[in-house]
Amino acid sequence: MKPPRTRSRHGLNALKAQVKVRGLQALDRRTVAARGLLDWRKELLADLGGEEAVSAQQMALVDMAVRTRLYIDHTDSWLMEQASLVNSRKRSLIPLVKERQSLVDSLARVLGQLGLLRRARPVKSLDEVIEEIAAQRRAGQALAGETSTEGSA
Repeated sequence: MKPPRTRSRHGLNALKAQVKVRGLQALDRRTVAARGLLDWRKELLADLGGEEAVSAQQMALVDMAVRTRLYIDHTDSWLMEQASLVNSRKRSLIPLVKERQSLVDSLARVLGQLGLLRRARPVKSLDEVIEEIAAQRRAGQALAGETSTEGSA
């Protein structure tokens, strides 16, 4: 009797290895799926109050959530290509369905740790806003002064 094959045909293991080594840079950013995933990351960070308001621990959780969502999306696309999710010989679901469910549970736990409520970005004080406007005006006046002296030369 032959030993069971150790390789997978769904490609999830190879994807996990690439992302583990290179991070999200392993994604081909030209694809719709990769852009959607990176957009979801931006939305997630915005819901947490912006990248400036997120702690290092929260950023690690965000990265884990994004990676887990990548694995789930990849698994879902492979599962949808299959004619059936049931192994007719064993009368059971194919093992990847169980793996997918554990990934979904993991994502739910990470998102629960991040919190389900949207957080507002930190609001600037009136003094900070006035200072920004004054700095913009000074920069605009300096730029206008430079262009008028260059034009006369």
